[in-house]
Amino acid sequence: MKHFILLLLFLSFPTYNFSQELLANVIINYSKVQGSNNQVFITLEKSLKDFINNTSWTTQHLSLQERIKCSFSIIIEERKSTDQFKGSILVQSSRPVFNSTYQTPVLNYQDKDFTFNYIESENLTFNGRRFSGKNLVDVISFYVFMILGYDADTFSPMGGTEYFNTAQKISDNAINQGYNGWNSFDGPRTRGGIIADIINDKSSVLRNISYQYHRLGLDNMATEEQKAKTTIANSLLALKTYSENFQFYPLDIFLSSKKEEIKNIFSGGQTVTAVNINDLKTLLQNLSPINSSDYWNKIKN
Repeated sequence: MKHFILLLLFLSFPTYNFSQELLANVIINYSKVQGSNNQVFITLEKSLKDFINNTSWTTQHLSLQERIKCSFSIIIEERKSTDQFKGSILVQSSRPVFNSTYQTPVLNYQDKDFTFNYIESENLTFNGRRFSGKNLVDVISFYVFMILGYDADTFSPMGGTEYFNTAQKISDNAINQGYNGWNSFDGPRTRGGIIADIINDKSSVLRNISYQYHRLGLDNMATEEQKAKTTIANSLLALKTYSENFQFYPLDIFLSSKKEEIKNIFSGGQTVTAVNINDLKTLLQNLSPINSSDYWNKIKN
Protein backbone atom coordinates (compact mmCIF):
# COMPACT_ATOMS: atom_id res chain seq x y z
CA MET A 1 0.00 0.00 0.00
CA LYS A 2 2.86 2.38 0.86
CA HIS A 3 4.49 1.87 -2.56
CA PHE A 4 1.10 2.31 -4.27
CA ILE A 5 0.53 5.65 -2.52
CA LEU A 6 4.03 6.82 -3.41
CA LEU A 7 3.40 5.86 -7.03
CA LEU A 8 0.18 7.89 -7.10
CA LEU A 9 1.97 10.89 -5.65
CA PHE A 10 4.74 10.54 -8.21
CA LEU A 11 2.26 10.41 -11.08
CA SER A 12 0.25 13.33 -9.69
CA PHE A 13 3.27 15.62 -9.46
CA PRO A 14 5.51 14.74 -12.42
CA THR A 15 7.65 17.86 -12.12
CA TYR A 16 8.79 16.99 -8.57
CA ASN A 17 11.76 14.62 -8.35
CA PHE A 18 11.42 11.96 -5.63
CA SER A 19 14.20 9.77 -6.99
CA GLN A 20 17.10 10.82 -4.78
CA GLU A 21 17.82 8.49 -1.87
CA LEU A 22 20.15 10.41 0.44
CA LEU A 23 19.90 13.49 2.60
CA ALA A 24 23.58 14.15 3.09
CA ASN A 25 25.59 16.81 4.83
CA VAL A 26 29.11 17.42 3.55
CA ILE A 27 31.87 19.15 5.48
CA ILE A 28 35.33 19.94 4.08
CA ASN A 29 37.90 20.78 6.75
CA TYR A 30 40.90 22.45 5.10
CA SER A 31 42.43 24.14 8.16
CA LYS A 32 45.66 22.18 7.75
CA VAL A 33 46.26 23.52 4.24
CA GLN A 34 48.40 26.62 3.92
CA GLY A 35 47.54 29.22 1.32
CA SER A 36 45.06 31.92 0.47
CA ASN A 37 43.04 30.21 -2.27
CA ASN A 38 40.38 28.43 -0.20
CA GLN A 39 37.53 28.94 -2.64
CA VAL A 40 38.23 25.54 -4.21
CA PHE A 41 37.30 23.84 -0.93
CA ILE A 42 34.11 25.83 -0.58
CA THR A 43 33.16 24.92 -4.14
CA LEU A 44 34.10 21.28 -3.55
CA GLU A 45 31.88 21.10 -0.49
CA LYS A 46 28.86 22.41 -2.38
CA SER A 47 29.59 20.27 -5.44
CA LEU A 48 29.81 17.08 -3.39
CA LYS A 49 26.63 17.88 -1.49
CA ASP A 50 24.75 18.49 -4.75
CA PHE A 51 26.27 15.36 -6.31
CA ILE A 52 25.30 13.06 -3.43
CA ASN A 53 21.84 14.47 -2.84
CA ASN A 54 20.77 15.02 -6.44
CA THR A 55 22.01 11.83 -8.08
CA SER A 56 19.49 9.02 -8.60
CA TRP A 57 21.47 6.12 -7.15
CA THR A 58 18.68 3.53 -7.40
CA THR A 59 15.26 3.09 -8.98
CA GLN A 60 13.48 3.83 -5.70
CA HIS A 61 11.10 6.78 -5.43
CA LEU A 62 11.36 8.32 -1.98
CA SER A 63 9.89 11.38 -0.32
CA LEU A 64 12.15 13.84 1.47
CA GLN A 65 11.18 12.28 4.82
CA GLU A 66 12.25 8.82 3.67
CA ARG A 67 15.72 9.75 2.47
CA ILE A 68 18.67 8.34 4.41
CA LYS A 69 20.34 10.84 6.69
CA CYS A 70 24.11 10.70 6.36
CA SER A 71 27.25 12.80 6.48
CA PHE A 72 30.59 12.94 4.69
CA SER A 73 33.30 14.73 6.65
CA ILE A 74 36.52 15.21 4.70
CA ILE A 75 39.73 16.45 6.29
CA ILE A 76 42.24 17.77 3.76
CA GLU A 77 45.70 16.93 5.10
CA GLU A 78 47.71 18.16 2.14
CA ARG A 79 47.35 19.96 -1.16
CA LYS A 80 49.96 18.13 -3.20
CA SER A 81 49.44 20.24 -6.33
CA THR A 82 46.90 22.63 -7.81
CA ASP A 83 44.33 19.87 -8.30
CA GLN A 84 45.63 16.98 -6.18
CA PHE A 85 44.61 16.49 -2.55
CA LYS A 86 45.29 14.06 0.25
CA GLY A 87 43.20 13.49 3.35
CA SER A 88 40.71 11.29 5.17
CA ILE A 89 36.96 10.85 5.07
CA LEU A 90 34.50 10.01 7.84
CA VAL A 91 31.23 8.47 6.61
CA GLN A 92 28.22 8.21 8.91
CA SER A 93 24.59 7.26 8.39
CA SER A 94 21.51 6.64 10.51
CA ARG A 95 17.93 5.57 10.14
CA PRO A 96 14.77 6.31 12.16
CA VAL A 97 13.44 3.88 14.73
CA PHE A 98 9.73 3.15 14.38
CA ASN A 99 7.33 4.91 16.74
CA SER A 100 10.00 7.27 18.02
CA THR A 101 12.02 10.36 17.16
CA TYR A 102 15.27 8.46 17.69
CA GLN A 103 17.80 8.04 14.88
CA THR A 104 19.90 4.91 15.27
CA PRO A 105 23.47 4.97 13.91
CA VAL A 106 23.98 2.43 11.14
CA LEU A 107 27.39 3.19 9.64
CA ASN A 108 30.32 5.00 11.22
CA TYR A 109 33.55 4.54 9.29
CA GLN A 110 36.73 6.54 8.79
CA ASP A 111 38.87 6.04 5.68
CA LYS A 112 42.35 7.45 6.22
CA ASP A 113 43.69 6.74 2.75
CA PHE A 114 41.85 9.21 0.54
CA THR A 115 43.66 10.96 -2.31
CA PHE A 116 41.91 12.56 -5.25
CA ASN A 117 42.10 15.11 -8.02
CA TYR A 118 39.63 17.95 -8.37
CA ILE A 119 39.43 21.06 -10.54
CA GLU A 120 37.22 23.81 -9.17
CA SER A 121 33.64 23.72 -10.54
CA GLU A 122 34.15 20.56 -12.59
CA ASN A 123 31.09 18.42 -13.17
CA LEU A 124 30.76 15.38 -10.90
CA THR A 125 28.98 12.45 -12.54
CA PHE A 126 28.67 8.82 -11.48
CA ASN A 127 29.34 6.10 -14.05
CA GLY A 128 29.26 2.63 -12.56
CA ARG A 129 30.84 1.06 -15.65
CA ARG A 130 34.26 2.68 -15.43
CA PHE A 131 36.73 4.51 -13.22
CA SER A 132 36.41 8.29 -13.26
CA GLY A 133 40.16 8.90 -13.52
CA LYS A 134 40.31 11.22 -10.51
CA ASN A 135 39.19 8.99 -7.60
CA LEU A 136 36.88 11.59 -6.03
CA VAL A 137 33.61 10.43 -7.57
CA ASP A 138 34.66 6.81 -7.14
CA VAL A 139 35.34 7.00 -3.40
CA ILE A 140 32.19 9.02 -2.71
CA SER A 141 30.04 6.71 -4.86
CA PHE A 142 31.55 3.66 -3.17
CA TYR A 143 30.45 4.97 0.23
CA VAL A 144 27.04 5.99 -1.07
CA PHE A 145 26.38 2.38 -2.00
CA MET A 146 27.84 1.21 1.31
CA ILE A 147 25.33 3.48 3.07
CA LEU A 148 22.50 2.15 0.91
CA GLY A 149 23.56 -1.44 1.58
CA TYR A 150 23.94 -1.06 5.32
CA ASP A 151 20.59 0.73 5.54
CA ALA A 152 18.74 -1.89 3.47
CA ASP A 153 20.15 -4.70 5.62
CA THR A 154 18.37 -3.20 8.64
CA PHE A 155 14.96 -3.46 6.97
CA SER A 156 15.10 -6.92 5.38
CA PRO A 157 17.41 -9.95 5.64
CA MET A 158 20.40 -9.43 3.31
CA GLY A 159 18.46 -6.52 1.81
CA GLY A 160 21.57 -4.57 0.87
CA THR A 161 23.11 -7.19 -1.42
CA GLU A 162 22.52 -5.36 -4.71
CA TYR A 163 24.05 -2.17 -3.31
CA PHE A 164 27.08 -3.98 -1.92
CA ASN A 165 27.54 -5.64 -5.31
CA THR A 166 27.60 -2.21 -6.94
CA ALA A 167 30.15 -1.02 -4.37
CA GLN A 168 32.28 -4.02 -5.29
CA LYS A 169 32.09 -3.10 -8.99
CA ILE A 170 33.23 0.43 -8.17
CA SER A 171 36.13 -1.03 -6.18
CA ASP A 172 37.05 -3.43 -9.00
CA ASN A 173 37.07 -0.56 -11.51
CA ALA A 174 39.38 1.49 -9.27
CA ILE A 175 42.01 -1.19 -8.56
CA ASN A 176 45.36 -0.54 -10.28
CA GLN A 177 44.34 2.99 -11.31
CA GLY A 178 47.13 4.64 -9.32
CA TYR A 179 45.22 5.46 -6.11
CA ASN A 180 45.73 3.74 -2.78
CA GLY A 181 42.99 2.24 -0.67
CA TRP A 182 41.29 -0.02 -3.18
CA ASN A 183 43.28 -3.24 -3.41
CA SER A 184 42.19 -5.92 -0.93
CA PHE A 185 45.72 -7.33 -1.01
CA ASP A 186 46.84 -4.18 0.84
CA GLY A 187 44.82 -5.20 3.89
CA PRO A 188 41.32 -5.78 5.33
CA ARG A 189 40.82 -2.09 6.10
CA THR A 190 41.08 -0.98 2.48
CA ARG A 191 37.91 -0.27 0.57
CA GLY A 192 38.52 -3.38 -1.49
CA GLY A 193 39.14 -5.45 1.63
CA ILE A 194 36.00 -4.23 3.38
CA ILE A 195 33.64 -4.88 0.50
CA ALA A 196 35.24 -8.27 -0.18
CA ASP A 197 34.46 -9.28 3.40
CA ILE A 198 30.92 -7.89 3.32
CA ILE A 199 29.87 -9.82 0.21
CA ASN A 200 31.61 -12.96 1.47
CA ASP A 201 29.45 -15.71 2.94
CA LYS A 202 31.09 -15.23 6.34
CA SER A 203 29.25 -11.89 6.61
CA SER A 204 25.82 -13.48 6.34
CA VAL A 205 25.56 -14.00 10.11
CA LEU A 206 26.53 -10.39 10.85
CA ARG A 207 24.17 -9.01 8.23
CA ASN A 208 21.25 -11.03 9.58
CA ILE A 209 22.14 -9.87 13.08
CA SER A 210 21.82 -6.29 11.81
CA TYR A 211 18.29 -7.05 10.54
CA GLN A 212 17.22 -8.73 13.79
CA TYR A 213 18.81 -6.01 15.93
CA HIS A 214 17.14 -3.14 14.05
CA ARG A 215 13.88 -4.38 12.55
CA LEU A 216 12.87 -7.00 15.12
CA GLY A 217 14.49 -5.31 18.11
CA LEU A 218 14.83 -1.53 18.01
CA ASP A 219 11.70 -0.96 15.94
CA ASN A 220 9.64 -2.64 18.67
CA MET A 221 11.31 -0.89 21.61
CA ALA A 222 8.57 1.72 21.99
CA THR A 223 5.76 -0.81 22.29
CA GLU A 224 7.42 -3.91 23.81
CA GLU A 225 10.62 -2.80 25.52
CA GLN A 226 11.48 -6.00 27.38
CA LYS A 227 10.76 -8.24 24.39
CA ALA A 228 12.72 -5.91 22.09
CA LYS A 229 15.70 -5.92 24.45
CA THR A 230 15.62 -9.72 24.55
CA THR A 231 15.61 -9.84 20.75
CA ILE A 232 18.54 -7.42 20.57
CA ALA A 233 20.50 -9.36 23.20
CA ASN A 234 19.91 -12.67 21.42
CA SER A 235 20.97 -11.16 18.11
CA LEU A 236 24.19 -9.86 19.66
CA LEU A 237 24.91 -13.22 21.29
CA ALA A 238 25.00 -14.66 17.77
CA LEU A 239 28.20 -12.64 17.27
CA LYS A 240 29.90 -15.56 19.01
CA THR A 241 30.37 -16.90 15.48
CA TYR A 242 33.20 -14.38 15.12
CA SER A 243 34.84 -14.92 18.51
CA GLU A 244 37.84 -16.66 16.98
CA ASN A 245 38.22 -14.32 13.99
CA PHE A 246 39.70 -11.07 15.22
CA GLN A 247 40.63 -9.95 11.70
CA PHE A 248 37.01 -9.67 10.55
CA TYR A 249 36.81 -5.94 10.01
CA PRO A 250 33.04 -5.65 9.27
CA LEU A 251 32.48 -6.72 12.87
CA ASP A 252 34.65 -3.82 14.05
CA ILE A 253 32.58 -1.45 11.91
CA PHE A 254 29.34 -2.78 13.38
CA LEU A 255 30.50 -2.52 17.00
CA SER A 256 32.03 0.91 16.41
CA SER A 257 28.68 2.16 15.15
CA LYS A 258 26.57 0.53 17.86
CA LYS A 259 28.72 0.55 21.03
CA GLU A 260 27.14 3.66 22.59
CA GLU A 261 23.66 2.45 21.75
CA ILE A 262 24.26 -1.07 23.10
CA LYS A 263 25.57 0.38 26.35
CA ASN A 264 22.49 2.60 26.68
CA ILE A 265 20.04 -0.22 25.89
CA PHE A 266 21.44 -2.52 28.56
CA SER A 267 22.25 -0.01 31.29
CA GLY A 268 18.76 1.34 31.96
CA GLY A 269 15.04 0.82 31.52
CA GLN A 270 13.30 -2.53 31.86
CA THR A 271 15.42 -5.51 32.89
CA VAL A 272 15.99 -8.32 30.41
CA THR A 273 15.09 -11.56 32.19
CA ALA A 274 15.13 -14.06 29.33
CA VAL A 275 18.84 -13.60 28.48
CA ASN A 276 22.01 -13.92 30.54
CA ILE A 277 23.33 -10.38 30.22
CA ASN A 278 26.62 -11.36 31.81
CA ASP A 279 27.20 -13.74 28.89
CA LEU A 280 26.52 -10.86 26.51
CA LYS A 281 28.91 -8.58 28.38
CA THR A 282 31.65 -11.23 28.39
CA LEU A 283 31.21 -11.86 24.66
CA LEU A 284 31.44 -8.16 23.79
CA GLN A 285 34.49 -7.77 26.03
CA ASN A 286 36.18 -10.61 24.15
CA LEU A 287 35.19 -9.37 20.71
CA SER A 288 36.14 -5.74 21.33
CA PRO A 289 38.25 -5.38 24.48
CA ILE A 290 39.25 -1.83 23.57
CA ASN A 291 35.66 -0.76 24.33
CA SER A 292 35.33 -2.60 27.64
CA SER A 293 35.98 0.20 30.11
CA ASP A 294 33.88 2.87 28.37
CA TYR A 295 31.01 0.71 27.12
CA TRP A 296 30.75 -3.01 27.88
CA ASN A 297 31.51 -2.68 31.59
CA LYS A 298 28.50 -0.35 31.88
CA ILE A 299 26.11 -3.13 30.80
CA LYS A 300 24.10 -4.56 33.67
CA ASN A 301 21.16 -6.89 34.40
